[in-house]
Amino acid sequence: MIDFSEELALIRESGLYRALRLVESGQSGRVKMDGREILLLCSNNYLGLAEHPVLKEASIRAVNAYGSGSGASRLVSGNMSLHEDLERRLAAFKCCEGAVLFNCGYSANVGLLSAVAGRGDTIYSDRLNHASIVDGALLSRAKLLRYPHNDIIALEKLLEKHQGGAGRHIIVTDGVFSMDGDLAPLRQIVALKDKFKAILMVDDAHGTGVLGAAGRGSAEACGVQAQVDIHMGTLGKGLGSFGAYAAGSAEMVDFMRNRARSFIFSTSLPPAVLAASIAALEIVASPEGRALRKKLADNRSLVSGLLNRAGFNTLSSSTHIIPILVGDAAITMEFSRRLLEKGVFVQGIRPPTVPAGSSRLRCTVMAIHSAEDLELAASEIVSTGKDLGIV
Repeated sequence: MIDFSEELALIRESGLYRALRLVESGQSGRVKMDGREILLLCSNNYLGLAEHPVLKEASIRAVNAYGSGSGASRLVSGNMSLHEDLERRLAAFKCCEGAVLFNCGYSANVGLLSAVAGRGDTIYSDRLNHASIVDGALLSRAKLLRYPHNDIIALEKLLEKHQGGAGRHIIVTDGVFSMDGDLAPLRQIVALKDKFKAILMVDDAHGTGVLGAAGRGSAEACGVQAQVDIHMGTLGKGLGSFGAYAAGSAEMVDFMRNRARSFIFSTSLPPAVLAASIAALEIVASPEGRALRKKLADNRSLVSGLLNRAGFNTLSSSTHIIPILVGDAAITMEFSRRLLEKGVFVQGIRPPTVPAGSSRLRCTVMAIHSAEDLELAASEIVSTGKDLGIV
């Protein structure tokens, strides 16, 4: 038996021990935890689609028609009509020639980067990119260069310095940064991509379905939809389902089906998930989807305004992800614990998810939250923050 006691003790002593909290209901604006009704302010179910009756009904129909599992990888016998239908819809949604499905955002980024890059290539990655991007870059064995967060001048200097080789130069950035809630400066990054003939990949996990006039994400919101080479996004956040995708040229999609190991060696997504994702895309494109995005933006403005006026540091957030910077990991978790006692669930985020000294609460609003609930939550956050000396 392997003894992990010393390592676990060190994790506890450093204030970084993690434990699972049980949610006993669906991912709605209010959930049940320990038999109590709790206001949920840390879910990625931004539009509330995970509880939408149309998605539930689509999943049930798919299980009745196709069963519970897909049976194999896509390249064996696990390729079903639902997979191909969803990929066609995703390609149209992202205004691209094609799309390829992955089983989650992590496997998408690892598969994409380790396939498109290799020895002799260079990856330029924002320092606050998601861990899956870092892991994919390391697995690729390409040279990994990390530039300061959203620092266009630093990125340009790196591109100038490392342009001599014959390999690929790949810029990769989150569209919406999941812990800070700010947007990548995609217009400026596209200009650098064109100047240095680089490839641009954008991870839009937290923008898909939510940002842009049609919900296409951060690239649409920034007016550069057609200039991004590889659009990556997830189906389990704004779209309320599960899985991930990459969209781009037909040639890129064909290449990923032949080289992305996380695609080749994984059992494919099950029918219920595929059907729910298709239904979610239809809602996002409908008047209902536009109304949900408007409500989400209104809710975001309400909470952000209340927290900023109270004196909290919400960093550079401009989206539905609203961090409250605390700094100390132990105080952050005490903040979260006290809020949960008051009926508000906001998760504390600590290293290694965020840099040391920047622990925070990560508030996320949903379109299905009522203004009254959000005002109540903000009031509890403000009073608890004052008690802890944060404001």
